[in-house]
Amino acid sequence: MQDKEPLLKIEHLKQYFHQTKHDTVKAVDDVSFELYAGETFGLVGESGSGKSTIGRSVIRLYKPTSGKITFAGKDISSHMSFETDRFLRMNMQMIFQDPLASLNPRKTIGEIIGEGLDIHRLYSTKAERLQKIQQILKRVGLLPAYIDRYPHQFSGGQRQRVGIARALVMNPKLIIADECISALDVSVQAQVVNLMKDIQKETGTAYLFIAHDLSMVKYISDRIGVLHHGHLVEMGTTEEIFSNPVHPYTKSLLSAIPRTNPDLERNRVIFSYDYATSGIDYSKGKKQLVSGQHVVLATDEEFANWQKTSA
Repeated sequence: MQDKEPLLKIEHLKQYFHQTKHDTVKAVDDVSFELYAGETFGLVGESGSGKSTIGRSVIRLYKPTSGKITFAGKDISSHMSFETDRFLRMNMQMIFQDPLASLNPRKTIGEIIGEGLDIHRLYSTKAERLQKIQQILKRVGLLPAYIDRYPHQFSGGQRQRVGIARALVMNPKLIIADECISALDVSVQAQVVNLMKDIQKETGTAYLFIAHDLSMVKYISDRIGVLHHGHLVEMGTTEEIFSNPVHPYTKSLLSAIPRTNPDLERNRVIFSYDYATSGIDYSKGKKQLVSGQHVVLATDEEFANWQKTSA
């Protein structure tokens, strides 16, 4: 997969928010990664680490402070022409965290799902429009007869399926899933994630999967990036991250995952990590290659010490 051109390439992305004249929040600070067609890249980290900000910057809900974002060979990080903007809106979609808040309560789900089709005029007749909406409802596991119902008439899991249908009806190359399962019950989370995996097999859509649930990220992701304080501190394949974590923050995240085995859970040791007292300075770190695609943000001295500890 990595010998091809990436679908999404992020280079040194910075997203700063100026609260006052002398107070700036560095939500995302010099983040770089690539995402390939048909791949799922998981972004994990605690609340406030910058995960959602990256997603919103990529889809241009925020204008990046600096850095370069390339999508399907087109630069979308600065001012976009009408053609580039239209290409972005048609080929990149987002599934939001709260399925109820992201759906217009005054519109039926048929109107909600068909809005993108209307804006970009992706049908010739009303019959074709109706057919496309009914087909996408079937694909996400909802009855076409639901087309005239309103969002409040559905359960949380069904509403999230409507959100997925709204994104899929445009047949996008990339879907940004921003904490799209965190508001759902555990059993419903599994249903939604399985649906997303099945759709990916059918369509080849790539996912930028933003979440803090490491178990779900492990299940759905091909590669994982670990964010902390706006920095991408570790990145690699799912197997590399879970079997050989190097950065202390990654180790602390993985150690907090509950075990289903009572004996293992009883003896689980939680690794504590506090950036303020760790002596680690993200701004001085550089990408260090661990193995394969596995990289970690660290100074030479930090990296050497972590490698000794892991050995």
